[in-house]
Amino acid sequence: MSPSPLSYKDAGVDIDAGDALVERIKPLARKTMREGVLAGIGGFGALFEVPKRYREPVLVSGTDGVGTKLKLAFEWNMHDTVGIDLVAMSVNDVLVQGAEPLFFLDYFACGKLDVDTAAAVVGGIARGCELSGCALIGGETAEMPGMYPAGEYDLAGFAVGAVEKSQILTGAGVRAGDVVLGLGSSGVHSNGFSLVRKCIERAGGQLPATLDGKPFRQAVMEPTRLYVKNVLAALAAHPSCIKALAHITGGGLLENIPRVLPDGAAAHLKKGSWPQSELFAWLQQTASISDQEMNRTFNNGIGMVAVVDAAAAQAIAGTLRAAGESVYEIGMISARGAGAAVIVA
Repeated sequence: MSPSPLSYKDAGVDIDAGDALVERIKPLARKTMREGVLAGIGGFGALFEVPKRYREPVLVSGTDGVGTKLKLAFEWNMHDTVGIDLVAMSVNDVLVQGAEPLFFLDYFACGKLDVDTAAAVVGGIARGCELSGCALIGGETAEMPGMYPAGEYDLAGFAVGAVEKSQILTGAGVRAGDVVLGLGSSGVHSNGFSLVRKCIERAGGQLPATLDGKPFRQAVMEPTRLYVKNVLAALAAHPSCIKALAHITGGGLLENIPRVLPDGAAAHLKKGSWPQSELFAWLQQTASISDQEMNRTFNNGIGMVAVVDAAAAQAIAGTLRAAGESVYEIGMISARGAGAAVIVA
C-alpha cells in the first residue's frame, strides 16, 4: 500500500495563510506610498526612482532588528508596536548622515504563521514608515516549521535613504567649542533588553503599576522614537550648523557619540543636564547599575545627539522643540587629551 500523499501544509507551511497576510498588508503599504515608488509589494523586486530634486544623490543604507525586546512582545502579547521599533532602528541610523529615508523592506520569519499576529507587526512597520516619510516597498514572510518555537518570530528591516553629496554629515567639521544637544528618547527604545528582562525577572511580582504615567508594560514596550522628520526639518532650517548626529543605540552615549567625532575631539557631557525618567531610575535601582554602565548600556533618556555650532545652538534647539522634540544642552566638544572620547561629569 502506497503512503498517503503529503502537501506543503502537511509539512507545516500554509500557503493560504501567507496569501491572506499579503492581502492584509497591501492597504497598509499603500498608505506609505511616496514620490519615487514605481512598483511596490507584489512583484519579485520593488522599483524606486530617486526623486529628481536631488542633484548629486548619494544612497545611504541601514539594516537592523528589534533584538530581545521581542521576547517580551511574545510573553505579553504586545505585537502592534515592535514594527515601529524595526523601522526606527534603521531610519534613525540613515538619518545620522543627513539622509532622507526613501524606502523600507522587512523580513518576518516564524515557525507557524499566525496571520493576526503578523498583520499587527506589519501594521506597526507601516506606521513607522508613514511617520518617517518612507515607503514600505516590499518584504518577505518566511514560514519555517521547526526553526522557531510556537508563538515566536524574528524581524529584520532594511532602509535606503538619499542625501545630496555636498550635504553628507561626516563629523569632519566638529571643533572644540561646539555644543552637544540631546534629543529625548521615548524610553528604552530597542537596545539593552537582555538586561531589562533580567531586571523584570529579579523584581519578580514586585513590579511598579505605572512608570512615567503609563502602565508598566506600556512604559517598557514604548516604541523607539522616530526623529526623521523633525531632524530633517532642522537640517534644512539651519544649513551647515548641524555638524554631526549620533543615534544612541547599543553601547549608549559612551560608545555611539565617538563614532561621529573626528580624531582629537572629545565630548564632555554634564551629568544631570537631562532628566532621568522613572523607567530608567527603576532599571538602575533594580539592577544596582552604576551611572557609567547606564550610559554605556542604555540611551538613558537621550535617543539622538546633535553636535552643533555654538552660535546656532539655541536656534536649532528652538526649531526642534517647536516640532515636538524634548531638547537639552548636554555638553560641549573639547580637544581630546589622554582621556576617553566621551566624559560624563
